[in-house]
Amino acid sequence: MAMAYKMATQGMNIKDECKSWFTEMKWKKVHRFVVYKIDEKTRAVLVDKVGGPGEGYEQLVAALPKDDCRYAVFDFDFVSVDNCQKSKIFFIAWSPAASRIRAKILYATSKQGLRRVLDGVHYEVQATDASEMGFDVIRERAQ
Repeated sequence: MAMAYKMATQGMNIKDECKSWFTEMKWKKVHRFVVYKIDEKTRAVLVDKVGGPGEGYEQLVAALPKDDCRYAVFDFDFVSVDNCQKSKIFFIAWSPAASRIRAKILYATSKQGLRRVLDGVHYEVQATDASEMGFDVIRERAQ
């Protein structure tokens, strides 16, 4: 536990690929989502999975492990009540109940460092199970 706290307080090394994949998703719309993970050995945030333009929210949920923490960003496209096409980017902090305590602490304390790099996130969702980040929750927050 002390090691996780030490790593978190010293800051994570956020790889350049994290920002570049996010920027491509945000501006070029070539990705629907990006999943990030922390490599505890190198103390770095890395890209774990990138969702292609044809993939949707169901594929994002399927890409999140049931027993380990992850961060994710999702580009949610929708039509507003005034019939305008809009896009909102969600940051998801995934920390399932089955994950290790050490991982939960590490992800919770390192989240702000990644958030600072990912400029342009509109909403944040913290989830411990799939029901807390269901598609209806995302849609409701975006409206």
